[in-house]
Amino acid sequence: MVRMGRSRSGRIRTAEQDPADPGTAPTPAAGRTPATGRTHAQGPLLHPVASGTAELRPDRDRPRAWHLLLDGAPQSLVDLADPTHLGFTYQRRLGHLIDLAAPAGKPVTVLHLGGGALTLARYTATTRPRSRQQVAEIDTRLTELVRTELPLERSWQIRVRGADARAVLERAPEGAADLVIADVFSGARVPGHCATREFAELAARALAPTGRFAANITDGAGLPFARAQVATLRAVFPEVCLVADPAVLRGKRFGNLILAASHQPLPLDELGRRVATDPSHGRIEHGRSLADFTAGAVPATDATAVPSPAPPDGVFH
Repeated sequence: MVRMGRSRSGRIRTAEQDPADPGTAPTPAAGRTPATGRTHAQGPLLHPVASGTAELRPDRDRPRAWHLLLDGAPQSLVDLADPTHLGFTYQRRLGHLIDLAAPAGKPVTVLHLGGGALTLARYTATTRPRSRQQVAEIDTRLTELVRTELPLERSWQIRVRGADARAVLERAPEGAADLVIADVFSGARVPGHCATREFAELAARALAPTGRFAANITDGAGLPFARAQVATLRAVFPEVCLVADPAVLRGKRFGNLILAASHQPLPLDELGRRVATDPSHGRIEHGRSLADFTAGAVPATDATAVPSPAPPDGVFH
């Protein structure tokens, strides 16, 4: 099953909600408090949000974990008892990059483009206390659902803004972020305006000199979108790598690919060791092999950008 990242943006604490989309937070159910969150005894929950129908589905193996789906497409997995649990492979690989962003436990400054159930923000807040995090999640109704049913710890410094991911990136302070993580999807596709050279240049501007950019994308047969995205990042950053399952890299299966980029050398050896511990096989492409991977693809620009391909029928079943 392909695990999709979420595209969009939202806000956790107050007032930046779009007045045209006030959102309708679900009424807290009996037996659930904001401190503990939704319980499995309450069963699954379906709720309309701006981007479709959100579903919170109990995880069969973890008694306080929940899957978030949008219109049937898996988006996030959150374990309220253990925010360090990253159940989706793409989340684990982004988690490795969070782990390698600084010495263990050191606070970092992170800009998350795409929020969903805020899984990676929770992970960062738990593994790197006192980190400062901003999340862009355009679907404010989704954010309110998550806030109500899967609440955040009050001590976590996570600010969620209800705005388009690129608009938030355009306003990001220059040189302030240790990590910019793009997990931006509209429906089940990466929107074109968040996959261009201009977008990558905005991410590079937001990063500290030693900071890193990471992105979750999806692609299928022939990998035209992934090849163009590699070419796009290579046009902006001197250091780029790609992590994906071998079957996805061969174009035999639609799935997720993780891209990482920086102006400084990437921690490839340690990243490789961590990827080797993942339940799913993963391969890292870098340097000459990554240049060959582009197969002549040219960088995407605002004038030429297209969204990532739609998932094949039945990919989520």
